[in-house]
Amino acid sequence: MINLDIFADPICPWCYLAKAALDRALEARPDHRFAISWHPFQLYPTLPPEGLDRTAFLHARFGADAARADLPIIEAAQAAGVVLNLPAITRVPNSRNALRLLHWAGIEGRQSPVMAALMRAYWREGRDIGSSEVLGAIAADAGLDARMILRLLASEADCDTIALREAHARERGITAVPTFILGNEHVISGAQGTPFWCKVIDEIAAL
Repeated sequence: MINLDIFADPICPWCYLAKAALDRALEARPDHRFAISWHPFQLYPTLPPEGLDRTAFLHARFGADAARADLPIIEAAQAAGVVLNLPAITRVPNSRNALRLLHWAGIEGRQSPVMAALMRAYWREGRDIGSSEVLGAIAADAGLDARMILRLLASEADCDTIALREAHARERGITAVPTFILGNEHVISGAQGTPFWCKVIDEIAAL
């Protein structure tokens, strides 16, 4: 197996597109040799715990260009045939707790289903994945112990662990998401398309 470490934030639109492209490649190449691990990297670490109204967030971040800020991701999603329901998204959540859930899912071997559920909840359904209630429901649907997850979310459990993992990623030179590290050696930045990943899988198979 070849390690594929993915540094991502479920509220990052390019991470959402990147995962969709990778998923299609994995479906097209079911004999792939990837061992996938998701790693926390918070896109907006300074957001308040309760998140922000999305319109206010876009105006604060992009000013006069706020109305056009979504155009690149809308065009990219349409070109890739990926469902993107921006009108449903009313808040930009602080993703710290979502990344904690992803960490706990990794312990149970359920990371990829949980990341898929987090992205689907946010980008397709407009749910607030900063909400403990929403995260508990996602955990339950993924086969995790929702009661335990809710207890953990109500505490500071593993906040330091997530912070240390993000700090370590930055020390390794990772500055943006999505970032992929293939085989603990090759760094791949950005939302690559399905043909790219199919080629990578084929090249690995030919070794």
